[in-house]
Amino acid sequence: MTDLTVRRLLVDLDAPIARHWCGGDPFRTALFNALSMSFPVGEQLFIDAVKKSLASLPEERRQAMAAEVQGFVGQEATHRRIHERFNAQLAQQGLKNHWEQRILARRGRLLEPIDDARPWAGVTAATEHWTAIFAQHLLGQPWLLEGTEPRLAALWQWHSAEELEHRSTAFDLYRALGGNELWRRRLFRIVSFNFVVDTLRQTANNLWHDGTLFKPATWASAWKTLFGRRGFVRRGFKPWRAYLRADFHPLQGDGSGGERWLASNASLVPP
Repeated sequence: MTDLTVRRLLVDLDAPIARHWCGGDPFRTALFNALSMSFPVGEQLFIDAVKKSLASLPEERRQAMAAEVQGFVGQEATHRRIHERFNAQLAQQGLKNHWEQRILARRGRLLEPIDDARPWAGVTAATEHWTAIFAQHLLGQPWLLEGTEPRLAALWQWHSAEELEHRSTAFDLYRALGGNELWRRRLFRIVSFNFVVDTLRQTANNLWHDGTLFKPATWASAWKTLFGRRGFVRRGFKPWRAYLRADFHPLQGDGSGGERWLASNASLVPP
């Protein structure tokens, strides 16, 4: 079991956000914006999934996991509200959130008709592994947010730290529900395909509306951010592949970066 603290983020999200808020880099800004666009409905799906999963457990196991699930729900609900405010500013800049509708459509088509909680938990565990990989990478590569306003850098660092903190909750629920290895891996592959395609589509759409899609500097930044020596693909492939191992558990990954950030920024994110 993991003890999860629900925190407030004491930063000003009412002040306008610069169009290229991520260090003046259009590609990294568009990528982070794309991820933020997925969060409100994505976090709500995770909340509903863990609640459904907890309710499906035997009484003894339900009592053992209730506090952790409550902490998970509190953290994800806070993330949802914060990114709704962030996304409202992106909408004012003329960006269109297409990813949100795709998540809602898949949820309605593939999950809502299913009473069994295991697919809900499996999809959530798979997606949480993706967010944990991204969170670990972000906290371990400060250059990604170099030149960013402190309040916006704090938003992404706080979110990343808490994603690492609760990275095992949905996975443990899936196991407690008796989810099997075949479907754990199968759901992970499906989630991985959709996550990559949706991220790229929304990022490209953001760049299109921004007018920077075809600029050489945008593509140079994309290569460095994704495929460079310190890029996400190169650094993230090994932890991505780890999920397919039979002995995998999310807590095998390194969450110390999140722990350090939360400890050093306790006044910024009080309980």
